[in-house]
Amino acid sequence: MGLQCGIVGLPNVGKSTLFNCLSNAKAQAANFPFCTIEPNVGVITVPDERLNKLVEIEQPQSVVPATVEIVDIAGLVRGASKGEGLGNKFLSNIRETDAIIHVLRCFEDDNITHVDGEVNPVRDKETIDTELQLKDLETIENRFAKEEKKAKTGGDQKSKKLVEVMTLYREALLQGKSARTVQLDESQQEAAKDLLLLTAKPILYVCNVDESAVVNGNKYVDAVREAIKDENAEMLIIGAGIEADIAELESFEEKQMFLEDLGLKESGVNRLIKAAYKLLDLQTFLTAGPKEVRAWTFRKGMKAPQTAGVIHSDFEKGFIRAEVIKYEDYVTLGSEAKCKEMGKMSVEGKEYVVQDGDIMHFRFNV
Repeated sequence: MGLQCGIVGLPNVGKSTLFNCLSNAKAQAANFPFCTIEPNVGVITVPDERLNKLVEIEQPQSVVPATVEIVDIAGLVRGASKGEGLGNKFLSNIRETDAIIHVLRCFEDDNITHVDGEVNPVRDKETIDTELQLKDLETIENRFAKEEKKAKTGGDQKSKKLVEVMTLYREALLQGKSARTVQLDESQQEAAKDLLLLTAKPILYVCNVDESAVVNGNKYVDAVREAIKDENAEMLIIGAGIEADIAELESFEEKQMFLEDLGLKESGVNRLIKAAYKLLDLQTFLTAGPKEVRAWTFRKGMKAPQTAGVIHSDFEKGFIRAEVIKYEDYVTLGSEAKCKEMGKMSVEGKEYVVQDGDIMHFRFNV
């Protein structure tokens, strides 16, 4: 669907190391600021145990997993909103993404220079928050008078709603709060989309820790958790260095043994990819047969005709109905034919809201 998560953070927090683990598109990882200048884009496979199970059942000729795009964006420093460092480049790159993965350094290592001289992830978070908030405030100030005039003189309802939203956002931003902390009703949310504010984007904070803290965290992780408690945001604990070690192992069995020794059930990379997928408000429906088992990406809340359009625009234009089998029924009964026989295939119309994991077959006529 062409949606992207941007990895951001101060220089030397582990962004590029993490990106290297996520993607075959290798970002340069070095111990100095700005080693990433042009954003690196990686198309990442989304881990999905359901896909593996369907492959076991169908033994298909091909398998196509869902993917998500991750963008490694240059490290930001104070003054970015005024063009300092690579500020303008950073801000334009982040504006093009749909969600943010903010990497915070939560480990101590004398061999890795911190741009501010000491480890303090809450301060680091606030540094980037401030730059993005200042840019958003500039966006609002540049537009406010124009929309206010249209609302007053022409009675433009869209402008009235926009002024209402911008007033709420401006108040929050002036208090040092991000736009995502503002509670909006449905009509206000619709109006807000037009502003494309940086701090309104959904965000996942990734606490990059050393091996000793990868399971339960540490004092830095606790501080981050406290700092974001009133923010509409998710948090994940990952050891980027550990993930790099795991990536070097050849077999799945070796990787699992390594994880078990650390007390982990799943790699941080897998958890991060799933979290990024969720952050973008994405879900998966599945198609299964002897030729192909495939995961298809759709926006949560989409109805059957729209999801049919994910496969091909003709499917949406000529949509007749959708034949739906729940994943659990398919796995339990072992085939589409058996699901039909047992009455576990439902026929759904245009108003059906597709659920994550639905196994779909579309009937259409063009």
